[in-house]
Amino acid sequence: METAIKNKNLFLVAPVSDFPEEGGVCAKIGDRQIAIYRFESRNEWYACDNACPHTGDMVLSRGLLGDSNGTPKVACPMHKKAFSLKTGECLSGDSYRINTYPVVIQNDSVFIMIDDSIQSKEGESKLS
Repeated sequence: METAIKNKNLFLVAPVSDFPEEGGVCAKIGDRQIAIYRFESRNEWYACDNACPHTGDMVLSRGLLGDSNGTPKVACPMHKKAFSLKTGECLSGDSYRINTYPVVIQNDSVFIMIDDSIQSKEGESKLS
């Protein structure tokens, strides 16, 4: 999926219908790969960097979803290191950490909020 719209720190990703009900996808926002997860059973959405901090592999969007004592988590599909999707901390006892991003659902569309400035690409339209 490619980002289409940018408004300050809010980036349009895709319609809700493009996301699996209990899984993740990867979206490219600027130069970043962001993993976005839809927990339909919990009515919750989460986003984080797609890169596993353990190896740098761009695989977290294909990670194993679950929870640890009620905390939503994703486990790297390569090495099974688990990360909290709320705080980004490694739940496997290591000092690794992932960046997490708020997800906003508006008008059946998925948006990601990113704090720092990412330049919009040529051809992107802006929200008014």
